[in-house]
Amino acid sequence: MQFNIDGYLSHSLKSSSAKFEDKRDAYLAAAREFLEHYREEIKRVHREGAGGVEVVELITAMSDSLITRLFSVLSSDLKTRTSDVSLVCIGGYGRRELNPYSDLDLMFLYNGKDLQGVEAVASRLLYFLWDLKLDVGYSVRTISDCVEMAAGDSTVKTALLDARLLTGSEPLFHEFKKVMVSQVLAKRSDAFIDEKLEELKKRREKYGSSVYILEPHLKEGEGCLRDLHTALWCAKIKYKVDEPRELIVKGVLSDEELSLYTDSLSYLWRIRNELHYLAGRKNDQLTFDVQTTVANFFGYFDHGKSLGVEEFMRDFYRHANHVEYISSLMFARCTQREAAAARKILGYFTRRPVGDGLFVMRGEIVVPDESLAVKEPATLMRIFEHAQRQGVGLSVATQGLVRNSLELVNDKFRRNKEVNASFVRILQSEKLVAETLQKMHQLGFLNRFLPEFERIYCKVQHDVYHIYTVDTHTLFAIDEVMKLWRGEHQTALPLLTELARSVDKRWLLLLAVMLHDVGKGGGGGHAERGAELARTVARRMGLTKEDGDRLVFLVRQHLLMAHIAQRRDLHDEKMIIQFARQMEKSENLKLLYLLTYADIRAVGPEVWTDWKALLLQELYEKAFQVLERGDFKLEASSDRVRRTKRAVFDLMREEWPGQAVKDELQALTTRHVLSYTPETIAGHLGTLLQLSGKTLLVLRLSHETERGYTNCTVCTYDVPGLFSMITGVMAANGMNILGAQIHTNTNGKVLDILQVNSPQGFVITEENRWKRFESDLRQVLQGEVRVGDLVTKRYRPSILAGKAKPKFPARVEIDNEVSSDYTVIDVYAHDKVGLLYGITSTLTRLGLYIGVSKISTKVDQVADVFYVKDIFGQKVTDPVKLEEVKVELLSAIEE
Repeated sequence: MQFNIDGYLSHSLKSSSAKFEDKRDAYLAAAREFLEHYREEIKRVHREGAGGVEVVELITAMSDSLITRLFSVLSSDLKTRTSDVSLVCIGGYGRRELNPYSDLDLMFLYNGKDLQGVEAVASRLLYFLWDLKLDVGYSVRTISDCVEMAAGDSTVKTALLDARLLTGSEPLFHEFKKVMVSQVLAKRSDAFIDEKLEELKKRREKYGSSVYILEPHLKEGEGCLRDLHTALWCAKIKYKVDEPRELIVKGVLSDEELSLYTDSLSYLWRIRNELHYLAGRKNDQLTFDVQTTVANFFGYFDHGKSLGVEEFMRDFYRHANHVEYISSLMFARCTQREAAAARKILGYFTRRPVGDGLFVMRGEIVVPDESLAVKEPATLMRIFEHAQRQGVGLSVATQGLVRNSLELVNDKFRRNKEVNASFVRILQSEKLVAETLQKMHQLGFLNRFLPEFERIYCKVQHDVYHIYTVDTHTLFAIDEVMKLWRGEHQTALPLLTELARSVDKRWLLLLAVMLHDVGKGGGGGHAERGAELARTVARRMGLTKEDGDRLVFLVRQHLLMAHIAQRRDLHDEKMIIQFARQMEKSENLKLLYLLTYADIRAVGPEVWTDWKALLLQELYEKAFQVLERGDFKLEASSDRVRRTKRAVFDLMREEWPGQAVKDELQALTTRHVLSYTPETIAGHLGTLLQLSGKTLLVLRLSHETERGYTNCTVCTYDVPGLFSMITGVMAANGMNILGAQIHTNTNGKVLDILQVNSPQGFVITEENRWKRFESDLRQVLQGEVRVGDLVTKRYRPSILAGKAKPKFPARVEIDNEVSSDYTVIDVYAHDKVGLLYGITSTLTRLGLYIGVSKISTKVDQVADVFYVKDIFGQKVTDPVKLEEVKVELLSAIEE
């Protein structure tokens, strides 16, 4: 594509001999027309399938044509000698990497003479470009300015590495390049590389220290453009080159490696170009609201249960993995030190044998005889085992050997006893387990050794709950187990730490963690499918029947404990006994508890909460007691009720009238008595006894600051839809309900205990906020205010739509088997304000009484559970009524 700027400016140039300022408006109109025409042409080329390299080069060439011509006109108009100044583009513009709405960074390099003339040209050109709505940054410098600033500021030094002459004095620019090489680039190159790598580390901490982050940032994220830029900057400094192709001449990169580098750039640029065009502005983040659109543009569409956007993102992560590999390889080659002074470690440059034909040199595993892998393929696994044991990395050559030998990792290799024994030793080690597996994964070795793991390689789940790909989530889960073994959570999680350290076969637990999600390579029901795959792995690795059965058990049941803890009534002894029976042995329970913890913790930084920790520990301890007792029969509840009531009476008789205590005890339900300790029930009774006469409402607060919530006890008289009123008033006051225990006594008194925090997950300690809640609830109970009006008032519709998120259809499931006393309703829906109130008010309208409620929110998805009875205190069994409940709840959710 030829950019004929003169064709647009010619009428302005020839119309008269007037000065530029007199013709400025005409120039501006012509330049706008030029940009509008060629921008549309380039956009058309992009939409027709042009690669990223082609489009960024066209945008760069278009910008070059416009700016160089304007500079020429202005220099002539102001009679500025172009031999005294060089117009230089730096940064991404200097690299010829302009995307549709990229910044333009210009430097007016002059020889120290006629500063006033140079600034006049710069000023007019910049204002003209700004009037064209171009985002332009600029500087006016001499060569000595550049040297001084580059020496003291690595950001300036980096930008100048990419300097490119647009127009003006070639001799001056060549002098600048010569001085930069001799006075800047040649000095402290190793320190510059270290600075760049430190910047890389900090950037990853900010934008997500994983290639596989949910909404990747194309410029700054790991495995994206800045990794490639940083690698090239380091190479330019280390090997004194201007263009990437020179790295082949100097033997730094092979043709294949350079091709991987340029292909990676082109792929990322094409996506970035589309992001810019979609937004109509600079945008570098693949957010949820554009992922599907970009996927469709790239030709990814839904097929059955397979989502096109998930396949697109899976391919994106594969490319990001290539970027991470090639940039890491370039970093490694740039950080090799020729001088022993770089590492003052005795023997650092001496080749030290570690066995199996492998050596450690310069802190890395080296393989002098690369034919060893062909002669003895088991060497490939031993490379990782020895690196882990020695606490060293793999040399660039060794990494290449592993990558180039993956075809040797076949079924025979996978069944090799020595190979499997080596792998088990890696898992059983007390150090660097996660890091070793991560390196195996990066080099493609892990997927070859465990083809089941290949099923989840870069597998995406398009929701905001899972913020990493499935394989990365799995490796993070392994690291979470290792943190327990290292005692990093000894204070916060003493029981889990103790249990982790008591595990005998650590390798078996880690193998279960590795395989727990492999069933996601297909469709739904991944736990059962994963268990079948785990059985295959167990046979192939030659595990004993006991170990194989335990591995399969853990994979099959890995969702069970979280489901019961967060979604079932932990005061239901029958359910606890049923769960304990499924565990069979306390060792199974212990390992499943650890796996469940690691699975939840590795989903994302905000997913594991103190509330979930409390629920899981309660379930573990109750099930463990049943298993240790060895008796799966229900204890005689009548004896326990009598013992508990006697203990409560003894605790209260000195403070309260004996008959009043007896009356309140008599009014408690059996479930209430069996669910708490005598001390806790005594506290409940103290609250119930205060509810009498004119006292309509008693509120008790207990702030569990360390656990992140408040226990809010609401005591009042029973009225239809009471729980709905409470949830509505809480919603109106911006309060988030984690869970609720509802107790309605036979004397008409109600004691509802709710775990509450802010929507941001903080404890609500402001006294005024709780007073407002109490006042609102009191007015609602007295009939002075309608709760629906309070909710509507707080949450008026906003004209500002929130960021789009993946949304799946709401779902209502009803279970009449899990509880002997209640019908259990599970509600899965997209979270929104007032949702809980809408659900509870609908259940009230349908004549259902809520006995227990468990509330669970996963970022943007809610999974709420309600234990309900009908107006006669019975389960809901009529199929017509059950269908009505489903239809009405779904309707309420969608409103």
